[in-house]
Amino acid sequence: MKALAANSWLQALPQQVQALRDQHLLRTRRQVAPQTGAHITVNGQPMLQFCSNDYLGLSQHPALVAAARHGAMELGVGAGGSPMVNGHSTANAELEEALAAYLQLPRVLYFYAGFATNVSVIPALVGAGDAVFSDALNHASLIDGCRLSRASIQPYAHANLADLERLLAASTQARKLVVSDAVFSMDGDSADIAGLLALCERYDALLMLDDAHGFGICGPEGRGSLAAAGLTGAHASPRVLYMGTLSKAAGVAGGFVAGSEAVIEWLLQRARSYTFATAAPGLLARALLASVAVMQQGDGLRAQLQARIAQLRAGLASVVSATGWQLLPSETPIQALVVGDNERALDLMAALSERGIWVPAIRPPTVPAGTARLRIALSASHTAADIDQLIAALHAIISMRQGRSA
Repeated sequence: MKALAANSWLQALPQQVQALRDQHLLRTRRQVAPQTGAHITVNGQPMLQFCSNDYLGLSQHPALVAAARHGAMELGVGAGGSPMVNGHSTANAELEEALAAYLQLPRVLYFYAGFATNVSVIPALVGAGDAVFSDALNHASLIDGCRLSRASIQPYAHANLADLERLLAASTQARKLVVSDAVFSMDGDSADIAGLLALCERYDALLMLDDAHGFGICGPEGRGSLAAAGLTGAHASPRVLYMGTLSKAAGVAGGFVAGSEAVIEWLLQRARSYTFATAAPGLLARALLASVAVMQQGDGLRAQLQARIAQLRAGLASVVSATGWQLLPSETPIQALVVGDNERALDLMAALSERGIWVPAIRPPTVPAGTARLRIALSASHTAADIDQLIAALHAIISMRQGRSA
């Protein structure tokens, strides 16, 4: 094998990795396996986890597992090709129809992954010479979709409608797209959907909402943030494109967009990750059909989740009081405890891990510099005792460290 040239950029990679390690920004993978409820095995060790986006606990639900098993027997385990060639199975078609009926929106297009949905849909809607307006805290998939579009990207201050209006009013582009998370994945707060839509109507823009963390949780029957805003069914707007993932509250995998017949048909023709990627296997669609049925009847699960959210926030109040850390406002399963320093966040994660609790430390560039945090993700699978265990562990860690510094 030839040696690398002395000035090869590849030679710098080990030093760059070490620099990430020195800044406490190096990411590592762990091998996990599910147990029961909110308990998993991490690198062979049993853990109580607060890291999963499986908000309703459906990933291990017997109805979904049985549907996937039957789907595999019926359809095999692979799609064999893109949806336009030979991969649009009867199960995938049924899922699109079921999702549209559940969401009370005209039409749905089902993708194999949520990230692929966003990076493909945005470039299909806007391009060079157009403008896209993006919330400053949008998910990486939305950011990458905007970049791939080659449209003029105009970020606006997080959830700041006045800043967005200023940018829209100054825009001279004929085609304008506003993109925003509906529930923000690292802070847990929610967009003002009615306010966003009003601005889009005033300035003739299309609104794309990513409801990855609201679908299945928010609104009547868990139909999502758009339904919570009263903008589905007879009140649906052709100016709104609604995107959701099927890997979080739905418990399986995939993504989708829902909207008017005209917009969805255009995306069917132009979204490259839909046209050129192998379709999701039909067995997943069978599991997702079962998931939709469970979510629609899932008010009990959502009530359990809301009870755990309220319990956690009440318990963390004393943690915040003792440390000066910040608990960001959120009514969603995403609860962010901001500690600021990267090393402190990693130390807290490690100390919790020693106590059999897994809570991820989130650091830049995923979140802004100086806002490293514990991202506590809750599920209907958590019990009241699980929440008590986490709060008690945090207090024990704080007391131990305050004792050291005394």
